[in-house]
Amino acid sequence: MTPLHTQEKEQFRKLFQQERVENFEDRFKVLEAFLSMEKHVTVDELAGFLGQRGVKLSPEFVRDTLKMLSRLGFARQSRFDNGVVRYEHHHLGDHHDHMICTKCGRIIEFKEERLEKYQIQIAATHGFHMLRHKMEIYGICADCLKERSRQMPLTMAKAGERLVIREISGGASVRMRLLAMGLRQGDRIEIITNDGQGQLAVAVDLKRYALGRGLAQKIVVESSER
Repeated sequence: MTPLHTQEKEQFRKLFQQERVENFEDRFKVLEAFLSMEKHVTVDELAGFLGQRGVKLSPEFVRDTLKMLSRLGFARQSRFDNGVVRYEHHHLGDHHDHMICTKCGRIIEFKEERLEKYQIQIAATHGFHMLRHKMEIYGICADCLKERSRQMPLTMAKAGERLVIREISGGASVRMRLLAMGLRQGDRIEIITNDGQGQLAVAVDLKRYALGRGLAQKIVVESSER
């Protein structure tokens, strides 16, 4: 536990005792566990962590406590691209942004002073006084890139990726079908949507195409940015 976390625990204790919050001791256990987890955590993950420590609290109680912590500025709630609600520590005076790996879900915190100043300057040129902001950059982390094959079926691509069609399997009928749609080997494509089921959408030269998964599986692509 860092000195900052110790300070926040004392603030929490004083604030909640003054307000005579019910179940204070159990809520304090939630705070202690939350501060000891150095990651963006879900309600179920925190409830499981408490259970491993021998503290049996319902997910509903943990969720209610995290919402209370967020309301009072001890936690910050985030809902990244997959829609799952996660909580992180909210230290006063601290600001950072996030990079999210769309393959493994890893969340990387970063802070860049030049970027912060540039955003203030941009807001000022529009006569806008910025109060707060957040930046979320979605991509593929270094570890996932190392494990990834250079070439892969289109079905494995992530939304936002820019790729090149390297090969079309399945015979002449598949190639003719894609050609009739306007897709051919060597085309540079951008993945618009791919949620892992059903159709996926791609773009070539500002034109959109919808592909079924069976057809997309026969298209071999590789990154155009390597």
